[in-house]
Amino acid sequence: MKRILTALMCMALSLSLFSGCQRGTAPAAPSSAGASSGASDTSAGDAPATSGTPEYTIRIGHVLAPTHPYQLGLEHFKELMEERTGGRVKVEVFHSSQLGNERDMVEGLQLGTLEMCMVSTAPLSSFTSDFLVFDLPFIFSDVATARGCVDSEIGQNMLDQLTNQGIKGLCYFENGFRSVTNSKLPITVPADLAGMKIRTMENPIHMDSFRAMNADPTPMAFGELFTALQQKTIDAQENPLAIVETSAFYEVQSYLSLTEHFYAPTPVLVAQAYYDSLPADIQTTLKECMLESRDFERGVLDEMNTRLISELADKGLAINEVDKGPFIEAVQSVYEKYTGDGKIPADLMQKVKDFTV
Repeated sequence: MKRILTALMCMALSLSLFSGCQRGTAPAAPSSAGASSGASDTSAGDAPATSGTPEYTIRIGHVLAPTHPYQLGLEHFKELMEERTGGRVKVEVFHSSQLGNERDMVEGLQLGTLEMCMVSTAPLSSFTSDFLVFDLPFIFSDVATARGCVDSEIGQNMLDQLTNQGIKGLCYFENGFRSVTNSKLPITVPADLAGMKIRTMENPIHMDSFRAMNADPTPMAFGELFTALQQKTIDAQENPLAIVETSAFYEVQSYLSLTEHFYAPTPVLVAQAYYDSLPADIQTTLKECMLESRDFERGVLDEMNTRLISELADKGLAINEVDKGPFIEAVQSVYEKYTGDGKIPADLMQKVKDFTV
């Protein structure tokens, strides 16, 4: 009996001590005195205050490889944005179609399931046919002219037309001029493409351009392309040099012909509702950081293009220049189709022509 009483007393004492400890370690309610009195911590100087947890998270996706200039440019944006907001904004970059294909990501912006993405102009032409003008074959003769046009009022007006679709266009990154690779023969004249099964984006102008050269355009998601080339279910593809290298197409193709038939600007987009929800200072920082990152990305691309010809040749591709004259002549029917029936506004077409003269 004495043992039982002793045990009960010990249990009671333990419970008393435990409850006392609980009361003693309970966190105090946060005080709002500092905020209500206008007090601030001046020890950090003018640096933005940080709580250790970002207030905003921006996910931005693209479809290309982690070594492509897209990724390097977006990593630069991440660094700038997080630094200049003092950690209030966290940026997460997703490459290689991790957030879906381009159409999926654009729809994500509209649905509010994604904050930002960068895509080709192809999925945007369904919102405004103006974007088709950048897809016309041989519309630009050189990089400087192309960049000047997309960065001008012409390119910005196109981005502004996306606003009523729930999308805000910020600027244009660049993929560069597209050229043809294939597994059969060097392409020197349009007739060399006759009957060749070539992967294109799901872009009506791109497909019609290759049809005009008697090729067999086959639209296909980019993520499926390497396997299709490897298995020889298609013969050819067309992309800028940076994609040929970063996607290792030299492993499954034999010839690279420098046709440079399409220029590929890459709009950088943000969900309008998300952008509107950001404080004004973060909106401003977002735009500034993205413009700086655009210039950084283009610089990386320029550096790659100066060395990739020799490097791709070293990796086994037979590379040839082409006389673009016969190719330009072969695709005139595409201009007639897309400027003659009103798909591309006549005044826009004239503005681009005036810019390129």
